[in-house]
Amino acid sequence: MNSKNVNLEDKVLKIPRHIGIIMDGNRRWARAHHLPALEGHRRGLLNVKKIVRKAIKTGVKILTIYAFSTENWHRDQKEVDYLMKLFKVFLNQEIKSLIKDGIKVNFFGRLSDLSSDLQEDIRKVKKETEKGLTGILNICFSYGGRDELVRTFQKIVKKKVAVKDISQELIKENLDSAGLVDPDLIIRTSGEQRLSGFLTWQSVYSELYFTKKYWPEFGTLDLVKAIKEYGLRQRRFGRA
Repeated sequence: MNSKNVNLEDKVLKIPRHIGIIMDGNRRWARAHHLPALEGHRRGLLNVKKIVRKAIKTGVKILTIYAFSTENWHRDQKEVDYLMKLFKVFLNQEIKSLIKDGIKVNFFGRLSDLSSDLQEDIRKVKKETEKGLTGILNICFSYGGRDELVRTFQKIVKKKVAVKDISQELIKENLDSAGLVDPDLIIRTSGEQRLSGFLTWQSVYSELYFTKKYWPEFGTLDLVKAIKEYGLRQRRFGRA
């Protein structure tokens, strides 16, 4: 997957092949608008399709979104239950238009934590979108970067790989993101400036972009702004 150059506001910029997004600030957006916290999550979900379409239209090939972390299970049970229902709605309804657009959908995370019906929905979506050629959407659900590494090492141990044969390439082949390029750009909304366990292995050379906007208000123009800044940066990967 090669990067694509497009004209954004009369400037030819380099488009990242892979963008990761930490969709943060749903609850704070809701509070700022005097709405229930759960409404913030609903609005945030509605924003996903819009951003995915814009990213793909701009030339991005892969988009990875942080939807629910392993730590999020510790939130209030009412909120967790609502998020599970939202995720089910997304899988069964909202995502259908993305399927029509040729978007292949993958899922990263400890999916065994999910209910059996959600796991079945995930298998169905993966099957229905596996031939999508327009772009790739990775959804991180019940995901944590350290947990991913633990699961990766467990896979390697089960394969009885000799110690001398363990390499970075072998680890990469056993990650949730196996077969995909690492993210060129990671965006986090809401003003927080940390990765919070998002793509811990894959993000070592990612360019980071932080915005104070909450996820429900992060629009297509904000995405273009982030891509523009990425295009102006020089990536050296440790070289001089």
